[in-house]
Amino acid sequence: MDGPSDGRTVGPRDPALVPIAQKVERAERLTRDDGLALFQSNDLLTLGRLADLANRRLNGDRVYFAANQHINPTNVCVLRNTCVFCSFARMPQEAGAYTRSLEEIFAEADAARDNPTREFHIVGGLHPKLRLAYYLDMFRGLKARHPGVHIKALTAVEIAHLARLERMSVRDVLIALRDAGVTSLPGGGAEVFSPAARATIADKKLSGEEWLAVHREAHRLGIPSNCTMLYGHVETMTDRVDHLLALRALQDETGGFLTYIPLAYHPDHNELGEALGRTGTATTGFDDLKNIAVGRLVLDNIPHVKTHWPMVTPFISQVALTFGCDDLEGTVVFERVYHEAGAGTPMWLGYDQVVSLIRGAGKEPAERDSLYRTVRTFEDWVPAEPGVRPQGPEGPTFRISHRSQARARGKRKLPVLSAVDGVE
Repeated sequence: MDGPSDGRTVGPRDPALVPIAQKVERAERLTRDDGLALFQSNDLLTLGRLADLANRRLNGDRVYFAANQHINPTNVCVLRNTCVFCSFARMPQEAGAYTRSLEEIFAEADAARDNPTREFHIVGGLHPKLRLAYYLDMFRGLKARHPGVHIKALTAVEIAHLARLERMSVRDVLIALRDAGVTSLPGGGAEVFSPAARATIADKKLSGEEWLAVHREAHRLGIPSNCTMLYGHVETMTDRVDHLLALRALQDETGGFLTYIPLAYHPDHNELGEALGRTGTATTGFDDLKNIAVGRLVLDNIPHVKTHWPMVTPFISQVALTFGCDDLEGTVVFERVYHEAGAGTPMWLGYDQVVSLIRGAGKEPAERDSLYRTVRTFEDWVPAEPGVRPQGPEGPTFRISHRSQARARGKRKLPVLSAVDGVE
């Protein structure tokens, strides 16, 4: 592995990666210092090659995706004024605020009935008055109407919020959700665990330790979950590594994480983006691919790494399939949260488009359910006739409404901020 190379064939250009490459080839666990060296390196092709090696050991050439639909029951959130990186939340009387009735949610789910939907991804704001019964009735109603569709629902932040509202334990809330039909938990709300970064971007939100505790309890109850990290805002490289190590430690303990998803910060229509002077920008493809690769290399005990194409574009996600990633997310019918933060990607991808992206990267597509059980492979797949890119289902609830102003109210100013150190 020693000596110069093109980064994809022989050895690293960055000398700091030589001992790490040797560890990866021997399938040895990487240390905190290794993680820092990976994030600090500009030898992106070597990072990709090493991550691809680690992924192939786990998943071969198979790339998963889900036929999934996103449902966001409400954007009213008690953290509207303190979660400054978010562009989705509204105050109850703010322009664009909404809370769906159960009938509207069921109609929204039915609007995608003609699609091969196998998963509902359900997350929303922390509404001050929506009680647990609303969500339980929602999940039971969805299961009755769509018995073959898995329900991946409610972040750790939402679950802890419901526990406070109901004066119940997190464990009892999780049991109620499981009994109502929830199959797994999404990984949102983790952001970055660093107390300093969290105090800046998500003050008063569930702490990192509290987020981990909710997922620990879910895993103990047999409810698997995803995990995430939000990158490209004010976090440091050390914050990133420590976040990944905290996820790895919990996975060592419980084995309950299904996949890791690095999430790119989008700065439009939110207070943090304005304070950073980043409105109209995005994370770089370089950093998007680096986060996929380092996640795969450090999180040796989490079986899957997912690229979220609505945030980084389908094209970066396709490249990520050779940088340690084995999951292209899915059709993602009508994703609101990131599109309200300025994501310029399509509102969904057609089934054939997802398969074509995976095939185009030289990989083997496999449709999965929420638990990564294969439901379809594509050896004899023939794409449909090309047509106009689908824009999503029709109906009054399928609309994006950007905020008229980033800050809800008040004259509070964020401290002087700088973008993440070392991002290319």
